[in-house]
Amino acid sequence: MQYFQAVKIGKERASKAQMILFDLAGFAMLTLTTKKKDGKFLPVGEKVYVAVIHTADGYVTILVDEDGYTKAQSKVLEKNEAMKIFKKARDSDILEYGGKQIEIWTESYPVVQNES
Repeated sequence: MQYFQAVKIGKERASKAQMILFDLAGFAMLTLTTKKKDGKFLPVGEKVYVAVIHTADGYVTILVDEDGYTKAQSKVLEKNEAMKIFKKARDSDILEYGGKQIEIWTESYPVVQNES
């Protein structure tokens, strides 16, 4: 797949995730539209999963693909607010991301929704 094709398909998928998160959180930012695997650019995956990560600025609720590549994110929140959005997503039948790490931009973050 050519890069521009991956971007076009990925943007459509990430935009759908952004609108889902916007409905849940009242705000959502588009993040990644492509991912690089085995040296090739691919669009982010079609499936949507929810997770919460802790960045240097605070907690963020995110929608990711099956490989943990972020498609959309909330603004930075307090942990309890991020978890409320996570719960809303789960209540609307969005599956929890089962992996341990999330890829966003050039960084990797562990998921935190299961912390006590």
